[in-house]
Amino acid sequence: MRILYVSHSFPLPGDPLSNVGGMQRLAQGQFAALAEHPAVEMHSLLLETSWKATPYRMPGYMAGLLWQIPRIVKRERIDVVLHSSMVTASLTPTMIRAVHAAGAKVAAVPVGRDVTLPTIGYQWYVRRVLRSLDGVFPISRATAQECLRRGLPPSRMHVVPCGVDAALFHPPRDRRAARRELLRAIGESPETVADDALILVSVGRHQERKGFAWFTDRVMPRLPEDVVYLITGEGPMTPRIQEAIDRHGLHGRVRMLGKVGEEMLGRLYRGADLFAMPNIHVRGDIEGFGVVMLEAGMCGMPVLAADLEGISDVVREGENGHLVPSEDADAFVERVMRYRGNRELVMEASRSAASFTAHHFSWPAIADRYVRLLQQQLGTPTTTTGTVPAELARAAG
Repeated sequence: MRILYVSHSFPLPGDPLSNVGGMQRLAQGQFAALAEHPAVEMHSLLLETSWKATPYRMPGYMAGLLWQIPRIVKRERIDVVLHSSMVTASLTPTMIRAVHAAGAKVAAVPVGRDVTLPTIGYQWYVRRVLRSLDGVFPISRATAQECLRRGLPPSRMHVVPCGVDAALFHPPRDRRAARRELLRAIGESPETVADDALILVSVGRHQERKGFAWFTDRVMPRLPEDVVYLITGEGPMTPRIQEAIDRHGLHGRVRMLGKVGEEMLGRLYRGADLFAMPNIHVRGDIEGFGVVMLEAGMCGMPVLAADLEGISDVVREGENGHLVPSEDADAFVERVMRYRGNRELVMEASRSAASFTAHHFSWPAIADRYVRLLQQQLGTPTTTTGTVPAELARAAG
């Protein structure tokens, strides 16, 4: 199968921190996994740019796609044009006839906000885009429901979850040593953060829906002094998080680490205890999936997450973490306190999370599912040799 992969979500070459986020990590992982699949010949049109430069480079990139996609489809005899999100797929109504005439089909991977963006003009247009696509592969049931509400024919849709790179994210051989390495990296030590302290981590942009500010304001003040909260990233809610830290005097217990690279991210996943995903509902801005939960789980970090939107597709109770009602401070406090002071329970949950995530969300299995569905849904000329675990197939609908 010849795939033309189209994505605006890639960082600058050699600078992974220039453009980070769930959409970006999904696109990169998806692209790499499909490119390695034995049944795929991969071609691409990628915008490699920093997050800040994206708005300035997007107009030229999108305009170029209008003539590049039909040309490459015809020249390389492409079978499927696969868009990593609805952003670039928005061009489909304009070029679908030319792509079909060249013998290819068009598919897209909606990730959440690219469907629900609450703008009247966009909401009118996204319905047209969804109806023009030959195949749609939303990353969660929540995103799938949003597509169906906007008129997508169910026959064109299959839910395919995100995957995680097992070579990049893996459990530590010695979690105690990993913890010491993490403490050194953030300027702490066993003298300042006790061995039995519980370390929570959140990773992502500081957007309102992530709930970092809510968790800092509503949950952390109710937890004991030996519960530490590390937050990576930055964004519009950063000042709100800092205000909550200042208001409650949490300076010694809540640390904002800013943007971190892959090496530091690995230290956080392997050296901390619980991954917090305390999302809150924000109209028009859903959490499509939550790739960072897979990364944490693969490294043996159980997830404590809001039972909301696409997050619900990632966490299985007691297997790789726990789901609690969104914005329920009592429930978050209760779950955290179960692990506080119980290293044996933390280690048991760590082993379970790593095993569950590796079995159900490896990228090779996810890539094989894409290839099989593209062949079935779009009639592309290929067969696959891999298998998809039954549990994953059921979760993916």
